[in-house]
Amino acid sequence: MQRSNTYVIIFSLVLSIILGGLLSLASAGLKPAQMKAEEFAHKRQILRAVLDTDMLDDIVSVYDNQISSFVVDAQGQIIETDEKGNKIIAEDIDIGKEFKKDPGERFYPIYTYRTQENPDDIEAYIFAAYGNGLWNNIWGFIALETDMNTISGVVFDHVGETAGLGARITEKELQARYKGKKMFDANGNLESVNMLKGENNRPESLDEHHVNGISGATLTANGVNKMIIEYINYYQPFIAKYKKENAGVASL
Repeated sequence: MQRSNTYVIIFSLVLSIILGGLLSLASAGLKPAQMKAEEFAHKRQILRAVLDTDMLDDIVSVYDNQISSFVVDAQGQIIETDEKGNKIIAEDIDIGKEFKKDPGERFYPIYTYRTQENPDDIEAYIFAAYGNGLWNNIWGFIALETDMNTISGVVFDHVGETAGLGARITEKELQARYKGKKMFDANGNLESVNMLKGENNRPESLDEHHVNGISGATLTANGVNKMIIEYINYYQPFIAKYKKENAGVASL
């Protein structure tokens, strides 16, 4: 039996409303689980800058017991509330959204790592970073020892770098190249650590401020280089303040 156009339109509208409602309910029901998964992934990335998370049985427990956090402004001052009086929590800072702001207006999260054996002593400070790769955004975490110079570890991630090329910034082997490298030169000037072009550079060129790059992914490597130096520079007011307060304890 042939249906009128009116019937078809009404039927389609009702069906769309019902399906839309079901999808909304499903989305609302899945949202807590999705948020929990995002929180887990975020904590895992931060921990990866200082630990091999593949060896951990309970990442959330380790994070909660060994990581503390706070937020600083562009002047390196610790801030606890925003202009509306809302509490600022480092883990809630979306570094990607902050990246879209002027650097002077951003919130900068900092995470401190303590070992299980020495819970009263900070072993490393972990700084967030964000930038642009070849195709899309890249980000990472850079852990510095308490001398605020020696790299304890790094972790990088990306949205859409080329598989087998730029996407290799997520590999443990590549990230391990940064361990022990220095962010500042002998005079305390920010020099950062740069990936060189290619992966077969002469050993003498791989000094305290250089690591092997990624064959076929020079633009991604350049993006990582720029991201690191820019964000450590943004954190410099805090780092300088820290070094001044701990001049007799830690040194370059």
